Amino acid sequence: MAQVVVMPQLGNTVESCLITTWLVAVGNTVEPNTLLCEIETDKSSMEVPAGVAGTVLALLAAEGDDVPVKEPIAVVGEPGEDISSLTTGPEELPTTIPEEPRQGASEASRSASGEPSGAALRDAGSFLAGSAGTGEGVSPRARGLAASQGIAAGKLAGTGPQGRVIERDVRAAMASGAALTPGARAEADGFVPGAPGTGIGGRVTRADLHTVPEEPGEFAGEVSRRAVAEFPGEVTETPLKGIRKVIAERMMNSLATSAQLTYTATAPAAGLLALRARLKGAADPELAAVTIGDLVGYATVKTLATHPVVNAHLTDGVLREFASIHLGMAVDTPRGLLVPTLRFADTLSLREFSAQSKALANEAIGGSINPDLLAGATFTVSNLGAFGIESFTPLLNVPQVAILGVDAIFPRAVINADGSVGAEQRIGFSLTADHRVIDGADAARYLKDLCRAVADIDLTVLG
Repeated sequence: MAQVVVMPQLGNTVESCLITTWLVAVGNTVEPNTLLCEIETDKSSMEVPAGVAGTVLALLAAEGDDVPVKEPIAVVGEPGEDISSLTTGPEELPTTIPEEPRQGASEASRSASGEPSGAALRDAGSFLAGSAGTGEGVSPRARGLAASQGIAAGKLAGTGPQGRVIERDVRAAMASGAALTPGARAEADGFVPGAPGTGIGGRVTRADLHTVPEEPGEFAGEVSRRAVAEFPGEVTETPLKGIRKVIAERMMNSLATSAQLTYTATAPAAGLLALRARLKGAADPELAAVTIGDLVGYATVKTLATHPVVNAHLTDGVLREFASIHLGMAVDTPRGLLVPTLRFADTLSLREFSAQSKALANEAIGGSINPDLLAGATFTVSNLGAFGIESFTPLLNVPQVAILGVDAIFPRAVINADGSVGAEQRIGFSLTADHRVIDGADAARYLKDLCRAVADIDLTVLG
């Protein structure tokens, strides 16, 4: 009996997941542990196992689709089984699997592995049945977009499951050429984008559809026809999706919904560097692994304990100050910026702070972190010091009201007690605060205390 595979829920806060890659095709035999697809949320990624044994009868979403959790994504059962009552996707999604390919299918259309290629499946009468141009192998979104541009979607190369043309294929075709004017769109029959046209903004006009391009030549002036035709040169367009899209939306929301102001200060770094050097030679491997970033983070938490207005959320006009400190740590991952939360950071020793923060960062980078640990921070630290950044403006992770940017350690001129000029290693801090609830004096007091804690890091650690 056919069974529906649904989109899993990755944590309590996840509402939908993006299908990035299908690892199986319709007709493949799977076991419960066979991986069906790779999925991604705004916070992590994972592979989805089938959970059941049988034959893949239907793929109910295309690569690039954002599917709500617990919604069907595939159907697994016996070949030839009627699954019309189970499928809920677009009308051209498969409901049965052909038991035998149509006779005469070209052997050249088989892949090196012996499995039929996307073209062979079309020839064999699969769910992408029909010749190119019929539109049966085109997703509804791709068909609608192509129609609005006068593009023959059926003639495009598809990158979806089994060669299916999906929206990104149409957008790629649009990006490779030019848009059509309304008049040209009405006359374009099976148009496939090519060179830019002669209309405004390079749009293809009706005249362009019936004009044979001329060979490049020289104008009367100094500008060549090639320079005009090929301007602006090769361009790569990548639609924002997954984590990158969520980051973009959150950053815009952060700026639009808060009154952000950044304050900068520096602190002597000699104590940090000296303590780090001593710890590096410690027999305890966890202490030896403590970094400058760990020491700064630890001092940040200790200072927050005496500045509750900075360790707070502002939601719907209500300021919530937290007794405990849950530290968000900005981490650069292959999928974009993630902010895992070190919960109850104020209760940890330096050894525990260092070990737990590294474990969270590694899980975020590897994509195995629990999504619930990517939420709930009361204050965030973003460290760009390793990149040599001396000052920057970190954006609030709303509803938090403050975020600390950690800058590089750099030499700065100093006048010694005897009047001579020397150099001193200093570390910079950039504190962005929501001016609706944190006045300039409040932000300055926090930075002043933080700089003192960093300058006297030995005492801060002992305290």
